Amino acid sequence: MDLLSSLNPEQREAVVHADGPLLILAGAGSGKTRVIAHRIAHLVSEGFVEPDRILAVTFTNKAAEEMRTRVETLLRVDCRSMWISTFHALCARLLRREAPHIGLSRDFVIYDSTDQLSVMKQALREIGMDDGAVQPRMALSRISHAKNRMEGPEVFTSSSWNPREEQIGKLYALYVQALKDANALDFDDLLLKTVELFEKAEPVRHRYSEKFRYVMVDEYQDTNRPQYLLIQHLSERYRNLCVVGDPDQSIYKWRGADLKNILDFEHDFPEATTVRLERNYRSTQVILDAASAVIAQNRNRKEKRLYTEMKGGARILYYRAGDDLDEAEYISRVARTALSPKAE
Repeated sequence: MDLLSSLNPEQREAVVHADGPLLILAGAGSGKTRVIAHRIAHLVSEGFVEPDRILAVTFTNKAAEEMRTRVETLLRVDCRSMWISTFHALCARLLRREAPHIGLSRDFVIYDSTDQLSVMKQALREIGMDDGAVQPRMALSRISHAKNRMEGPEVFTSSSWNPREEQIGKLYALYVQALKDANALDFDDLLLKTVELFEKAEPVRHRYSEKFRYVMVDEYQDTNRPQYLLIQHLSERYRNLCVVGDPDQSIYKWRGADLKNILDFEHDFPEATTVRLERNYRSTQVILDAASAVIAQNRNRKEKRLYTEMKGGARILYYRAGDDLDEAEYISRVARTALSPKAE
């Protein structure tokens, strides 16, 4: 099975790297999903590992499904035995199996945003406040951000001089208790409870660390503290951890993403191999040069230089919009002009 001939040299290097930690710095449009899929297929087809001992984690159901489909196409076999999923789906699967080790029932309920909103409104009523004083969605957002940093209600109440912060802390405590009483977890709890499981139940941690001989994580620059700890636990036995990402594309700090996770990878794994995917298959050099000139001003980044073999490309047009509506109207107008047939 020829899995390598269609890859460029850097992609090939990443795919054939088997044992030991691997950092793939994948620039925009450089074919990172292709590399992950080919790497999984290569490990299986060359006999490095059984399919069910590979774990590949990403952030969205769409990305996970695309990855699975690509691997199945390459191997021409059913890949349902592979653990290819989102972080939250992985944690839900693990907790359904192992939750009693931390005093949690296996039949826990997963609360969606509507359920969370209902709980928060009830918490507001319990402390004698209405929706106008503290917006329920705002409170839930603050609580989620604290959970992503692995902080409890005390972060709002311990040293706060702000009455609003103290109110958020009280709501946080009531929210946690309400979920516990209902045998429910929200999406942030799926991560937190799985980290708790691995930290408190050592035999469980060892079992899954032994099971997953190869661990791969996509969009590693967007991982938060619980996700970082989860991956560290799962890869502690073999240290065959492959992370793919790009500090220049980190956009989720607002939901707890910690750029240090990818910037410090080589500190966490001093024996790591680093591969840079710098060939872009999506844009012209004009666009890449402009983007590189802007992003080069960032202080916390790993140096790379994107290039392409695509010829041509119009000059970049700069437009300073007055506001978001002006920006949207301008884009719409330019798009209509570009798509309309030329006048005779």
